[in-house]
Amino acid sequence: MPVVNEEDVEWTETTRGEDVAFRRKRLGAAADGDDIGCSLYELPQGKRAWPYHYHTANEEALYVLDGDGLLRLDGDQHDIRAGDYVALPADESGAHRVVNDGDRPLRYLSVSTMRDPDVLVYPDSEKVGVMAGAPPGGDGDRDVDAYFRRGDAADYWLDEAGE
Repeated sequence: MPVVNEEDVEWTETTRGEDVAFRRKRLGAAADGDDIGCSLYELPQGKRAWPYHYHTANEEALYVLDGDGLLRLDGDQHDIRAGDYVALPADESGAHRVVNDGDRPLRYLSVSTMRDPDVLVYPDSEKVGVMAGAPPGGDGDRDVDAYFRRGDAADYWLDEAGE
């Protein structure tokens, strides 16, 4: 489907604990996009989106449509508002988290490349995520989707033949 109207795409909702809550419409997937993903996000007042993270394979960008918020970007805090655009490189300098600290819903587009596989890094919790089989934001089933604390790393040869 080459043309998709956001009114025709269903919201999915994510809630975790007291701080994380958002609605999302996967516009890129609905339009059968392969190499570029696009999602419409809506964060209620006082809520946050995904944990602070960055991708090692996929570049992202945010474009704020409505509302005000706070963007934690590469360790710094930035106020964001309607009309702001932010590029998020596929490395540590692109580490980010969006928070709605405004007085109405915060709506923004998140656009990304759709490279598969991808490794995500979560600096605050010292975790690493690995995804293969479908890129982040994609609709397909993943062959691998796992998260590990960096300290849980095992030696390459552990439990392998010849050891």
